Amino acid sequence: MPFSPTALRRLYDNPWLLITLTCIFWSGNVVAARLAIGEISPMFLVSARWGIASVVLLALARRPLMEDWPALAPHWIRIGLMGSCGFTLFTVFFYVSAHHTTGVNLAIIQGVSPVLVLIGAWVTWRIDVTPVQVAGCALTLIGVALVATHGDLLALRAFSFRIGDLGVLAASIIYSGYTLSLRNRPKSSALGFFVAMTFAGLLSSLPFVAWEGLTGRIFWPSGLGWLVLLYTAIFPSLLAQFFFIRGVELIGPGRASLFYNMTPVIGAIFAALVLHEAFEPYHAVALVLVIGGVTIAERLGRRR
Repeated sequence: MPFSPTALRRLYDNPWLLITLTCIFWSGNVVAARLAIGEISPMFLVSARWGIASVVLLALARRPLMEDWPALAPHWIRIGLMGSCGFTLFTVFFYVSAHHTTGVNLAIIQGVSPVLVLIGAWVTWRIDVTPVQVAGCALTLIGVALVATHGDLLALRAFSFRIGDLGVLAASIIYSGYTLSLRNRPKSSALGFFVAMTFAGLLSSLPFVAWEGLTGRIFWPSGLGWLVLLYTAIFPSLLAQFFFIRGVELIGPGRASLFYNMTPVIGAIFAALVLHEAFEPYHAVALVLVIGGVTIAERLGRRR
């Protein structure tokens, strides 16, 4: 049976499958964000998605939280900061910045996250980074640039820095720091820790939705807006974040971050399927480069 305890255990112990699914769910979030325009206000979306996730986890995972509470409680400040940064601030910066920069800048700047994590892992813990891993990371960046420039890498010569780029860079730095901090998270189960951070993400999102309401920018979701909210609450929020935490637990932040650049490429495929955008040959080339880069870094880099 596909959902037998044995199958679930194999999924839980397979970091490559977990992080690949994470990237797929995050890619769907790119499409959801585009569908959300005019259908649900952005800060309400951020807060409500964590509200739904918190309710679901309270119903299904209350016991792991209570069992892990003695280990989690002494670290409540750290958990609060991690949930606020990784779950709320990153999303807020990213959503707002996307309105003030180009798609090229957006894709390229967020593509530096794996590089930041690799550098941070080396500086913080002196984790070895081999030349093969660097080469694999470079291939994934080329794949992202290929998607961002619509197959014309020479367009990078016209790259211009905009005010929104600072926000995207801030979002990338925030999530890179969050990824690195997962390596030394409190000694508890991944599920109990995730539940605690989800509530931290909900609480830290409330000031943003309150600001949106006070400034008259909030509006009630449409039918499509509710569907977008449900998707973002279940897949990018609940499943993807939990899978990513478990993946980092299994293989570390540096290796896990290399998969991140799969997101814009898979997102282009989803945009073609859902939004009926054109899927060009350069999308296929980019997908091969990103998957090839991750494979080289994971297989050849780790063997060395």
